[in-house]
Amino acid sequence: MSEYPLGSPDDASGGVLSTPARATIPADEIGSVTLTPKGAFEAGSYQTFTLVYTAGKFGIDDSGSIRICFRFASDQTRPQFENPKGPNFTTVVASNSAVLQYHYDPKGNVRPWDRTLYIKVVKGFLREGDTITVTFGDTSQGSPGMRLQTFCEDTFEFHTLIDPIATYCYQPVLDQPVIEIVSGRPETFVAVVPTLVRAGEKFNLKMKGEDRWGNPSDKCDVTLSLVKVGDAEISGLPETVIFQPGRFVEIIKDLSINSPGSAVIELRDSAGEIIARSNPVRAVAGTDLVHFWGDLHGQSEETIGTGSAQQYFEFARDRAFVDAVGHQGNDFQITSPFWNELDNLCARFDVPGEYVTVPGYEWSGNTGLGGDRNIYFPNEGRTIRRSSHALVEDHSDIDTDANSAAELFSALAANKEWDVVGYAHCGGRYADVKMAHDGRFEKSMEVHSSWGTFEWLLQDAFEMGYRVGIVSNSDGHKGRPGASYPGASLFGAVGGLTCFITDSLSRDSILDCMRKRHHYGTTGGHGGRMYIDVKASFSETATLYHDDPRNGIAKGISTMGAMMGDIVHLPSGEMTLEIDIHAASPIERVDIFNGLDHLETIRPYSSEELGNRIRVIWEGAEYRGRFRQVIWDGEAHLSDNRIVAAKPINFFNRDKTLDQMSETSLAWRALTTGNIGGFDLWVEDAYGGTLKIETPLVKCGVPLDEIDINDEIFDRSDILPRYLKIFRLPAENSHRIMNFSRRISLKETGDNPIFIRLTQEDGTLSWTSPIYVYR
Repeated sequence: MSEYPLGSPDDASGGVLSTPARATIPADEIGSVTLTPKGAFEAGSYQTFTLVYTAGKFGIDDSGSIRICFRFASDQTRPQFENPKGPNFTTVVASNSAVLQYHYDPKGNVRPWDRTLYIKVVKGFLREGDTITVTFGDTSQGSPGMRLQTFCEDTFEFHTLIDPIATYCYQPVLDQPVIEIVSGRPETFVAVVPTLVRAGEKFNLKMKGEDRWGNPSDKCDVTLSLVKVGDAEISGLPETVIFQPGRFVEIIKDLSINSPGSAVIELRDSAGEIIARSNPVRAVAGTDLVHFWGDLHGQSEETIGTGSAQQYFEFARDRAFVDAVGHQGNDFQITSPFWNELDNLCARFDVPGEYVTVPGYEWSGNTGLGGDRNIYFPNEGRTIRRSSHALVEDHSDIDTDANSAAELFSALAANKEWDVVGYAHCGGRYADVKMAHDGRFEKSMEVHSSWGTFEWLLQDAFEMGYRVGIVSNSDGHKGRPGASYPGASLFGAVGGLTCFITDSLSRDSILDCMRKRHHYGTTGGHGGRMYIDVKASFSETATLYHDDPRNGIAKGISTMGAMMGDIVHLPSGEMTLEIDIHAASPIERVDIFNGLDHLETIRPYSSEELGNRIRVIWEGAEYRGRFRQVIWDGEAHLSDNRIVAAKPINFFNRDKTLDQMSETSLAWRALTTGNIGGFDLWVEDAYGGTLKIETPLVKCGVPLDEIDINDEIFDRSDILPRYLKIFRLPAENSHRIMNFSRRISLKETGDNPIFIRLTQEDGTLSWTSPIYVYR
C-alpha cells in the first residue's frame, strides 16, 4: 500500500469515507477479514478465493452492509451471480442464515476503490463472531473461476469496508486481505535500441520477454542468437544472449556504430527463426540532435493507478526502457505529503545522461471547465494549482486552486511561471481547447494514449489557429509506464510514446525540446520506436521562430530550412518537404497534411506489386467523453473463393479475437476508442468472388476485382469519424525505409501546419509535430 493514504486520516488503508460523516467506531471493533488461498498468482489466471468477514463487537444491524472493493484500474472478471458455469460466479452466504442482498457496481465506491461488490443484510442481523463468506470464482458448478487482473501488482487488495450500524458510514477493516499478482511465462520478446545516435558514441541493447498480457517475465530460460541486419557495423555485439530465469531484462552495454549507417538487431532461436526485431538504430556524424524516448503521463496507486510511485519510476527506467518519464496524478487526489514525495522521487531518479524525470501533475478539471491538462515543471518545489480539492481533506492551500483551465493559465501568467510546459489531454475528461488555451504554456496536443487516438484534438487546435506540437503518452493506470497494454479492460489501445529530438538527455534539454515542439508521437507498442526525420527547405530566406511570435517574446533567426515543430515566416518563395523514415515494421502509407487538409498519400509500393492480401480497417470513437468505445464485432464472408490465411491488426485485448469459422468466413470481436483495428485476409484467387462484411455500423459487399490500392470507404461518422475501409496490399511487403521529398503548395493567408502521419503494417501510427509556415 501507499505510504501516503488518501482521504480521511482515519482511513489508514488508503480509502475514503463514503459520506462526510466521520467514523467513530474503533478499527479493532468493526470485525476482521480473512482470505484463502494466499500467496502469488499469475496475472490473468483463473483462481478461486474465499473471503470470510467475521463480525466485530457491534455485529451488523438489519440493513447494514459491507463493501468489497477493487481499484479502478483492475480488470479482473466481474463478480456475477446468475451463471454458475460462467467466469467469476460468486456466492455469498451468512453463517446465521440472515438474508443477504448483493450486487456488483463498477462505480460503487469512492475512487480509487471504484469496483464494488455490495452486500446488504436485509432480513436478520449479525452478532459478534457471525460470518459472511464470499467465494469469488466458485467452481463447484462448472465456473472456470475468477480471472485475475492481467497486470502485476505486489499488493492486490480485496479492500473491505463495513457499515455495522446501518448509518451508511463505511470503515475499512484493520488488516486488508492482499495477494501478489506476478507475470507468466514469456510469449513474446522485445529488443530496444536508440533510434538516432552519434557515430562512435556508446549505447545499450535492452531486451526482455513479455507474457501474453504484456508483463515483463522473469521466467525466461532461452539462449538466442543476435544477428545484425543493415549497412552499419555494430561494435561490441555478441553472438548470443542468455535469458536467465529470475531476471526480467537482459542488457548488452557499450555498443557503438563508428561510421554513419543503420541497423536492426534480430533475436533468433536455435532453428534460425526470428523471435524479435529491435527498432532501427541510425548513426550519424556531426549532429547536435539525437533521439530520446519518453512517456510523460501516467499514474500510480496514490491516485488512480497501480503500484507505488517509486515502482512507477523504476518500471519506466528498468523494464520499459524509456529515457524520460513524468508522473501525472489527478490533482484532486494529490495530498501535500504525496506532492512532496513526488518531488523527492523525481529528484532521486533524475540522472542526467541516463534517465530524466519531469516533475508535474495532471490538472483534472471537469470537462465543462476546460478538461484535462498535463503540467510540467523544470524543477521541484513548485506550486500545484489543483482543479479542486475533491479528495484532499487538507484545505490549507485551497487558495492556490484554479477551478477552470482559463484560471490555471491566468494564475501561471500572474505568477510569471513562464518555464511551465503544458499539454492538452483527452482521458475521462477531454481538453476543450476551444474554451481555453494559452500558447505561452500549452505547447502540444496529446493525440494518443491508452484511452485511444484523438486526432480531433489537433484539428480543434488548427481550427482555432493555435501553433502546437504533437505528443503521445500512455496515461497508464496499470503500473507499466512506457509499456502500457490495455489488458482486458475497456481501454482500447496500447499507450503511446514520444520521441524527443534534442542535444542531450537532461531535464533542461527535454523541456527545451517540448517548448520547441521538436518531437513526434507514436501509438507505442513493439513497433512504436521508428526513426522519422521531417525537414523543410526554402527557396528564399525565411525567419524561424522556436516560439510563437504572436506571444510577443520570440526572437527570429534567418534560415533556409526548418525541422518539425518550427514556426517559419516565409514572405515569398517555395517550400520543399524532405522525409526520411526507417520504420520498425513494414510501411503501409505516409500521409502528408497541411493542417486540416490532406495533401497526399504516398505508399512504398506500386499497384503492380499488389497481391492476394486484402486489408480491412475500422476506426472511430462514439464521442469525446469517457464512453467512446465503438463496437466492431462482426463477420466476413467470401463467396466463390477461399481464405488462405487471416491475421488480426491491433487486437490488443486477448478477449477480443479473430477466428476463422470456415474456408470462406471469419468472425471477430473488436472495439476502437478513436484508434484503428482490423485484419488482413489472404485469398486463394486474388480477384475472384465477393467479400461481404457485417458489423453493427457497416454492412457492405465488395467484389474482389474492384479492390485496389485505394481505400474503399464506408463512412458512418456521427459526432466523430467512424468508418470502415478496404484496400489491397502486396502479399508480402518488405518496405521499411522511405526517403523522398515533395514540393508543398502554401496558402497565402494563415498558417500552413505541415506534418506527416506514418502508418505501419502492424497498425502502429505516428505523427510529426507540424512545421508552421506562414506568409
